[in-house]
Amino acid sequence: MNKNILIAPLNWGLGHATRCIPIIKALEENGFNPIIASDGVALALLKKEFPHLITLELPSYNIKYAEKGKNFKWKLAYQMPKMLLAIKKEKSKIKKIIENYEISGIISDNRLGVYSANVPSVFITHQLNVLSGNTSWLTTKLHLRYVSKFNTCWVPDVAGVENLSGKLGHIEKSNKQIKYIGPLSRIEKKSLPIKYDLLVLLSGPEPQRTLLEKRLIKELEKSEKEILFVKGIIEPTQQNEKRNSITYYNFMNSEELGTALNESDVVLCRSGYTTVMDLAKLEKKAFFIPTPGQYEQEYLAKKFKSEIIAPSCKQEKFKISKLEKIYFYKGFKDVSVEQNWSELFSLFQSK
Repeated sequence: MNKNILIAPLNWGLGHATRCIPIIKALEENGFNPIIASDGVALALLKKEFPHLITLELPSYNIKYAEKGKNFKWKLAYQMPKMLLAIKKEKSKIKKIIENYEISGIISDNRLGVYSANVPSVFITHQLNVLSGNTSWLTTKLHLRYVSKFNTCWVPDVAGVENLSGKLGHIEKSNKQIKYIGPLSRIEKKSLPIKYDLLVLLSGPEPQRTLLEKRLIKELEKSEKEILFVKGIIEPTQQNEKRNSITYYNFMNSEELGTALNESDVVLCRSGYTTVMDLAKLEKKAFFIPTPGQYEQEYLAKKFKSEIIAPSCKQEKFKISKLEKIYFYKGFKDVSVEQNWSELFSLFQSK
């Protein structure tokens, strides 16, 4: 019988779920039986991608963003007790799942309570350094303490200088627990004719997703360019409509989004790390609007701006005219490596 491997991405926007898609496919290709566990839109998305697999619901961290970026850190701190309670409930549920489904291995993408001392456990993160302003030393220390509970930590990036995550995914002290497995993307590069001048990709927790959607629609409806606007709202059925030169979708599956990315000249999106990995895979040009107050996205936007890869601006300062800057930047370069899945999954063969 194939071994059951539990794969559990964090429900924080769509990025953690989408970057688990190539891992789930690789597990199946290597003779394992993936069982998916998450909550909210992350679980809804993976149910649509893998309707044939068992899916389980985990306790929600239910983290809400502040409407103003300057309050981001303090709102997260205020919600910390609720988050710790969810992690405690998560750990309890994982024990039952391991017993009920005979789990032989665990892959957790940033879910801090999804591990077991009795089952080989992997933690996936691109943030070994967790940026939080003047408290970065503390948030990093606490995060690494959780990571140490796992057998190994997979970082979806390369170890060399030409990497995507910068100081987020690279620490000064060497650590045998950490393995750089190369960027993860569900998208394949294809040679397709350009159909859209601009692809808008939205994702991330509320209320910031909606706030950005409203601002972008107000600006972009002035344009005569052909625009594809994917809102990133996971609903039971896909909906689309065209108003003037803008085609709107509530969501797209991986195959549809892959086609859309390949058929688009440039991309306007958040500077989330999963999106960065997709852009690099396709060697695209992009314009970033980081989520206000989210240090990780603000850092990545500044990093790629300073490297003359992609321009960016604050959410409240976006104007359609700023998109012209894209063509003065060199765009992303593919830094992907061939993943040795059989070697990575060998951890699950030990028991």
